[in-house]
Amino acid sequence: MNIIESPSFSDIRAAAERLRVRATRTPLLHNRFLDADTDRQIFLKPETLQVSGSFKFRGAYNRIAQLTKSEREGGVIAWSSGNHAQGVAAAAKIESVRARIVMPEDAPKIKLENTKALGAEVITYNRYNEDREAISYALAARDGGVIVPSYDDPHIIAGQGTAGLEIFEDAAQMGQSLDALLICCGGGGLTAGCALAAEALSPATDIFCVEPEYYDDHARSLKSGYRESADTSQSSICDALLSPTPGALTFSINERLLSGGLVVTESEVKAAMRYAFRVLKLVVEPGGAVALAALLSGKLDAKYKKVAVMLSGGNVDPLAFAEILKEEA
Repeated sequence: MNIIESPSFSDIRAAAERLRVRATRTPLLHNRFLDADTDRQIFLKPETLQVSGSFKFRGAYNRIAQLTKSEREGGVIAWSSGNHAQGVAAAAKIESVRARIVMPEDAPKIKLENTKALGAEVITYNRYNEDREAISYALAARDGGVIVPSYDDPHIIAGQGTAGLEIFEDAAQMGQSLDALLICCGGGGLTAGCALAAEALSPATDIFCVEPEYYDDHARSLKSGYRESADTSQSSICDALLSPTPGALTFSINERLLSGGLVVTESEVKAAMRYAFRVLKLVVEPGGAVALAALLSGKLDAKYKKVAVMLSGGNVDPLAFAEILKEEA
């Protein structure tokens, strides 16, 4: 069995330099109404404003930018429900590399259309009876191509960690020390990268991953000490976070550095999306709203007074978003 070496903080620094002229350095926002509603001082990281609409561009570009000349000739292959797909497609377009993306046929229409519009070839599959990874590796074996995983890869983790690097650098410039950071979590790449950044820049900050109900495999894994599986028979509006189990590499980092995992319900996620739109004036997709949902629903211990919250993506289907906004809080 091959052992993949964990990325270091220096890898995150190197990724930040690669991304400096490619990614958007999203701001660290502060909203006095949110502070008043939570009786805390809150700092929001809106990766909804990132290239391709989510943090996923960071890791995808960091990986694709490091392809060798021969690897570039074969292009890249990835699997994703949408955000990683768009991140890979956008990065591949910038680097003039062919991209093939395996996506569930029931992925949000906006994510399918955006991925195709960025020039990637989309191969759809049935998420309930087909294996996306098997399909991807079969494509690579048949036609060649470098697999770009959505989270369990040191280059991906380092790229995602640049979001955390920016949070702690910007907080320091504001003269703020953060008590906690809440991170939306699927496979754990963003969480792991940000946790590594925290370890180097703000070790006193407690890091919490946040997941939707039924897909709380990280939260349960942190308690048991080994990688638990999600109940994938359950549906969820948080399509961006439906990984079946924590990554081997991501969990090795998160088990060491996280303070715990929080879990939110679908109704709490919808309430957070409405709050983000009506109060913060931000469009946040379900998976990107889980960290805010944990904050607003009181899942975080009251002792944490200065809290950063990751808003990881904004690629929500317009019709679905409209329906959620219509619902009563």
